[in-house]
Amino acid sequence: MFTHILMPTDGTDHSARSITRGIELAKLCGAKVTGIHVMPDYRLAISDEGSFDPGLHGKMDAEARARAESFLASVSNAAAAAGVPCETVMATNSQPFDAIINTANERGCDLIVMTSRYRKGLAALLMGSEASRVLHRASIPVLIFRALMSANHPDKTSPKPKV
Repeated sequence: MFTHILMPTDGTDHSARSITRGIELAKLCGAKVTGIHVMPDYRLAISDEGSFDPGLHGKMDAEARARAESFLASVSNAAAAAGVPCETVMATNSQPFDAIINTANERGCDLIVMTSRYRKGLAALLMGSEASRVLHRASIPVLIFRALMSANHPDKTSPKPKV
């Protein structure tokens, strides 16, 4: 069915749950996985003239890389625990959906598994959804796990009784 699954991660709990489900699917299919984290392109966010600290770009990049390594290590560890072959990719792009789609195409992935965050109001209007952008632009299937879950969903922990 599927042979190579791309799994974007942003380090959130929602993303971790989609990674877990994606790895389960990969194991069932005998597929390999590639985890990807897209770091913001800080060079576009802050111009050299607007930066008060000349080392700011380097500091921001180093922090973003450290976070990316941590996020991708969790993908690698989960895949290794399940016995699923895994590679990871760290990309930099001001448009994460572009990096996700480009990586899927470059690596010959045949499925993208990701989560969708639920945003309301102005945030939804301004920020939109990376998952929606990937879904509408990708030439391969995209499996999206919703961030919101029903009360009886297996991934949702039940509330602890009050004592």
